[in-house]
Amino acid sequence: MEKVVLAGGTGFVGRYFEKRFEQLGYKVEIISRQSVHISWDDRARIIEALEGAALLINLAGKSVNCRYHERNKREILHSRLETTNILGEAVDLCQTPPELWINASTATIYRHAEDKPMTEEAGEIGAGFSVDVAKAWEKAFFSFSPAATRQVALRIAIVLGKEGGVMTPYRNLVRFGLGGVQGTGKQMFSWIHIEDLFQIILFLKERQELSGVFNCAAPAPITNREFMRKLRKSHHAPFGLPAPKWLLELGARIIRTETELVLKSRWVIPERLEQEGFSFKFRTMDEALTEL
Repeated sequence: MEKVVLAGGTGFVGRYFEKRFEQLGYKVEIISRQSVHISWDDRARIIEALEGAALLINLAGKSVNCRYHERNKREILHSRLETTNILGEAVDLCQTPPELWINASTATIYRHAEDKPMTEEAGEIGAGFSVDVAKAWEKAFFSFSPAATRQVALRIAIVLGKEGGVMTPYRNLVRFGLGGVQGTGKQMFSWIHIEDLFQIILFLKERQELSGVFNCAAPAPITNREFMRKLRKSHHAPFGLPAPKWLLELGARIIRTETELVLKSRWVIPERLEQEGFSFKFRTMDEALTEL
């Protein structure tokens, strides 16, 4: 039985990965701040879990769905760097380290793009707090270079799945008649179905010659306007009130989040994955929404 270690594995993506890996017959160990799992403070137990593991996947980090005041900004950055460093030090101390270490990153690392798509080779890194976090996270990850462990950073777009994530608030907007365009509606919406994200993990595990950075986004991003139209159609909603930027700013303060999460144009293409032969099950938003 091969072993998979999920660090930060209790969130939306981690719970899905745990279920899918167990369905495939893997032994799954989870590192988390929840007491039922391996504690981040128990370095010896972390090393024990990593010994002989086929795969280490790090998803740990404070949610960015919050207000970006100074305390939250410190926690967002620190939670990513601290956990990555703990794992790197543990991998270095293993007698039989994991064969592959996959660290989450984010497609938000690229600039606001309405003019052209961002690829791994030609993508332009942006500026601002979220970008600074992404750059520091990847720098911390690649500062480790264990000889026996392959490393891959996944620049993940917005993940769509049935049991949580962004689909829950988007569904609620549509149900209450608020599923119109957000801002100008021209901003690009890069996304990936959670099952495709899982299949990318398996693909990279088998392709032992692959390492470095990969964009994890479906090949067919769409505008916010088109996304909301398709979402309304899938829920048989006849209309949706638009939300201009000023109203989004007001709403974000009320529900304690940031408008960047819906207003930044993320136009991200999975160039490396497609060049290497990965086949997406959910290439288009219509295919994803039909399943969701």
